[in-house]
Amino acid sequence: MKDAFGAPQSLLVLGGTSEIALATARRLIALRTRRVWLAGRPSPALDAAAVELRDRGADVRTVAFDALDTGTHEEVLGKVFAEGDIDVVLMAFGVTGDQARDEEEPTAAVRVAQTNYTGAVSAGLVCAGALQAQGHGSLVVLSSVAGERARRADFIYGSSKAGLDAFAQGLGDALQGTGVQVLIVRPGPVRTRASAGRPEQPFATTPEAVAGAIVTGLRRRSETVWVPGSLRVVMSALRHVPRPLFRRLPV
Repeated sequence: MKDAFGAPQSLLVLGGTSEIALATARRLIALRTRRVWLAGRPSPALDAAAVELRDRGADVRTVAFDALDTGTHEEVLGKVFAEGDIDVVLMAFGVTGDQARDEEEPTAAVRVAQTNYTGAVSAGLVCAGALQAQGHGSLVVLSSVAGERARRADFIYGSSKAGLDAFAQGLGDALQGTGVQVLIVRPGPVRTRASAGRPEQPFATTPEAVAGAIVTGLRRRSETVWVPGSLRVVMSALRHVPRPLFRRLPV
């Protein structure tokens, strides 16, 4: 349960090595979140993330979670919720893929779709049911501006995020009146260690900026946040650009 000041006391991260997720966890721990679950594939990076957050004062546990292994989601996540109420679930797993390779190798494209969409649908429904059963909590879904309109440069990734975004919107509607909040986060390109050295993209943001928007959105019980906020207006316009013209834009 949240404390007397409204700060969440517990956090479950699906995608426990995500830079955005860890930046969010740091902010929440600074706001008195005391119990953190990091769910992800076992790895030295997951262990290191747990150590860092423990050093910040949180009780941190790790759990083996594979987005692609949907048959295990109910059991794995059910055990987490059985340990006590979860105030915030952050779905931060996903892969960008490689557009050129994925077009040549359909099985690679399918892996992108299964991770970003199918895996998220499975985990999202399991967590939503658990949050509804406890009568409170927030489900934060990390979407992307790439899902707003398919681009030639990344339409496989973008289509998976479009599906995820639509799913999260519908789930939020289904949970109205239950005490459970669904917050959809739509960041622009995020500067991470993996993108270091690449050309700067328009409307690029940072994990820390996204984390700040998530914390603010949770406090305000928002349904959607854009990072940076100006993307809301930009994408509202781009959605209505005719396709022949859109193909010629440098986006």
